[in-house]
Amino acid sequence: MTLARPRTDGATTTRRRAATGGLVLGGTGLACVVVVAFLGPSAFEPALPGGGPPFALAAHPSPYLVVALVVAGLTAGAAGLALCLRAAGEIPVRPLLVAGLLTAAVLAFLPPVGSSDHLNYAGYGRMAVTGHDPYATTADDVPGDPVAGAAEEWRRTPSVYGPVATAGQAFASWIGGDSLRRTVFVLSAMNVLAFALTALLLHRMARDDKARTRAALLWTANPLVLYQLVAGAHNDVWAIAPMVAALAVFARPGRARTVLTGVLVAVGAAVKLPAALVGGGPAWLLLRHRRAGLVALFGGAGVTAAVLFALAGPHVFDQTGRAGGMISLATPWHLVRPLLGRDVIKYLAAATGIALALLLYRGLPTSKDVPRDDPRRVAAALLLGWLFTAPYVLPWYDGYGWALLALLPLSRFDAALLVHTLALSVAYLPARKPELIGLPDGLTWLFTTLRPDVIPCVLTIAALTVAALCARRSPGTESPQRSSAAP
Repeated sequence: MTLARPRTDGATTTRRRAATGGLVLGGTGLACVVVVAFLGPSAFEPALPGGGPPFALAAHPSPYLVVALVVAGLTAGAAGLALCLRAAGEIPVRPLLVAGLLTAAVLAFLPPVGSSDHLNYAGYGRMAVTGHDPYATTADDVPGDPVAGAAEEWRRTPSVYGPVATAGQAFASWIGGDSLRRTVFVLSAMNVLAFALTALLLHRMARDDKARTRAALLWTANPLVLYQLVAGAHNDVWAIAPMVAALAVFARPGRARTVLTGVLVAVGAAVKLPAALVGGGPAWLLLRHRRAGLVALFGGAGVTAAVLFALAGPHVFDQTGRAGGMISLATPWHLVRPLLGRDVIKYLAAATGIALALLLYRGLPTSKDVPRDDPRRVAAALLLGWLFTAPYVLPWYDGYGWALLALLPLSRFDAALLVHTLALSVAYLPARKPELIGLPDGLTWLFTTLRPDVIPCVLTIAALTVAALCARRSPGTESPQRSSAAP
């Protein structure tokens, strides 16, 4: 007597193959990033003097090699994520979660790649520890300091980051002392802790295994998120962690929880101001259903923000005000800047962002677990509206969007953000000034053509596609066959 083997239909087999292929591609993409970081100083990786962690070789790879590796990694990672999203039901969540967290831990022991922003973070922390005001001091003001004077870019720019970011940078500098390498390692370790906290919060907020797998795919094991936020050591993840925590706390009723939600929103905004947009989710629900709770929400946020920013000193908003009119080269607004000017673009972008957020409120997916006025859904509409229309946006900013989409059902908006992040990532190959890295003539087109001309067109199409997707959806339409995938 023989036992019959369970039969699987063709669709199941196709999904399993897609899942396998997606995981292989995603792993390959991350391996390319690890190789670039481990090879040592290059066009993608500023040199860090001294020894000890983070660890890397001194192979000095050619710009052609590291660009090719990163392009291959980004392409493979994006393709892998797309395949995995199509076959998420065939992927077990725990191995995925563990693999993402282990990859993040490995990246913490490698030098940051993609930009030199971590040198600025270390410098601002050093300024705070040595008695300088990072909101009024620049790297050029302390050229002899081994940490504060080591910045490559923005040497004449004081800190634009909030007081919580500055406190974290000062803590890393306090541990790192006069060692730039050790300070950067502490910053990377703090980034990984915030990344892991966000991953665990998203996992906990999910209602079932399908939703947990989705959260892991879009955040914990997302190759583009790992590249930009973890391998790149960008402090946006410090803002994203309290942002997600605010939504987690608000998920249960209670005045104390509402106050704490406001506190967490303020903490996120005290890292980077755009994180304050997440507060629009709880505020909208309270406005519609429990107006008395608005006092607790805004009270918690207002008092916390007032205390934090007051402690930072009188210059805390100086650079933020100056940066308000900046336009990054890869955004669609760069194409019309010669015609409209910065001031007009600033207000036009704000109006466009509000309009797109309203469309997203109409068009983002709903389910039995994520109704129309769910704070997670409203917050996602606000953050995505900003990301797709902001005059100044960089690829690591998309982490805000990925964290919130991970809380919603599967939809075509996942693909739209994937295109947005991939396009911006390719635009900033690398996010360093070419004159500082000795870029060969054969790669200058990355800066002269791809970033300012090609990518803005791609992002324009992506934003119009998002608007079209919203317009095609009926208000309150539930995501078909996906209600169990929502937290």
